Amino acid sequence: MKRRMKILIAGGLLVAMGGAGVALAQNDDGVVASARASGDVGEQADGYLGFVTAPSSAVKSAVDAVNIKRRAIYTDIAAKQNATVQEVAAARGCDQLAKRVAPGQKYRTGGGWQTRGAAPIDLPAICG
Repeated sequence: MKRRMKILIAGGLLVAMGGAGVALAQNDDGVVASARASGDVGEQADGYLGFVTAPSSAVKSAVDAVNIKRRAIYTDIAAKQNATVQEVAAARGCDQLAKRVAPGQKYRTGGGWQTRGAAPIDLPAICG
């Protein structure tokens, strides 16, 4: 848990230092925002967006672009924190699930896709 907190803090410091890439990877374009709202795309505990239903080529391209940006950010943080990309991605995934998934949107914590209700998401054990 301490390692995960250090990784999350490092990610927060990168944002505070003006990491423009972080902002880009977090801001959905219209295609991704629409797919999230319709339930075709959701957040995953691994730190990446996933496909709930078979995507159109436009949705696939847009989600792939967001995930590529996220991986670049995770890779940068991992190198600076002597962590693996998977550790950073999972730490950020927990943060995304807790903060970014709005009621009515889809998410996956390890099993099948779920729809968030009014209550907070029951985070997986890896989130501490």
